[in-house]
Amino acid sequence: MTAALSISTINLHYGAAQALKGVSIDCQSGRITAVLGRNGVGKSSTLRAITGINHISSGAVTFGSEVLKKAPPYKRARMGIGYVPQGREIFPLLTVKENLETGYAGLARSDRNIPEYIFELFPVLKSMLGRRGGDLSGGQQQQLAIGRALVTRPKVLVLDEPTEGIQPSIIKDIGRALQFLRDEKGMTILLVEQFLDFCREIADDIYVMDRGEIMHKGPASDLDLQDVRKHLMV
Repeated sequence: MTAALSISTINLHYGAAQALKGVSIDCQSGRITAVLGRNGVGKSSTLRAITGINHISSGAVTFGSEVLKKAPPYKRARMGIGYVPQGREIFPLLTVKENLETGYAGLARSDRNIPEYIFELFPVLKSMLGRRGGDLSGGQQQQLAIGRALVTRPKVLVLDEPTEGIQPSIIKDIGRALQFLRDEKGMTILLVEQFLDFCREIADDIYVMDRGEIMHKGPASDLDLQDVRKHLMV
C-alpha cells in the first residue's frame, strides 16, 4: 500500500527543548490515520512539522514521492496538504462565505468555487453563508474550518484535535464527514486526538504518542485499550 504522506525519524526542537524524538508515521492512501496522546506530548508539533510551520531538526517529510525539505506552508498547501488547525482559527469578522473563499488563494482561477459536497456534509454552512464566522458556535466554526480546508482540494487532510470543545452531536457529524471523505472521495486523512472512542470508531490506523515519541502503531482493530489508556491518563 502506498504512503500518501510519511514522516521518517523526525526530530524537532524549540530552542534547547526537544519536542519530537525520532518520530515516524506513515499515512496510507485512502485511509484515516489517528495519532493519540495527552496534551503536550508532541501531537501538534508533528502536524506543524508536516505543514511546514516549524522546521524539523533532522529526518524527512515525504509527500507522495517528493521530500519536502524546507518547503514553506503555502507551497505545501498548493501541493495538496490541507490543514485544520487546533482552535479552528477562522476569521471572526468575515462571513462564512468569505471564510470559505480564503481557500481560493492557492487555486487556479477555474477551480475557485466551493464544492457542493461541502454543503452536503455541513448543511449549516449553506444556511449561514452571510453570517460572520465569529457568530457561529464552536461546533459550527469547526465545520467551517474543515470546509475551508476542503475548498483547497487537498489530497491529504490534516486535522488537529477536531473534537476539542465540540458537542457530541457535531462530533458525530464530523466523524461521518471524515468517513465520507475517505470512502467516497478517496482522501487520505491524518488527525491528532485525545478522544479514544472517536478514533476507534473512524480510524484505520492508530499511533500513540508519549513524551515526543511513538509508543504504539498498528491497525485500529489491534489496539490494546489498556495500554493506550495508560498513555492517555494525565
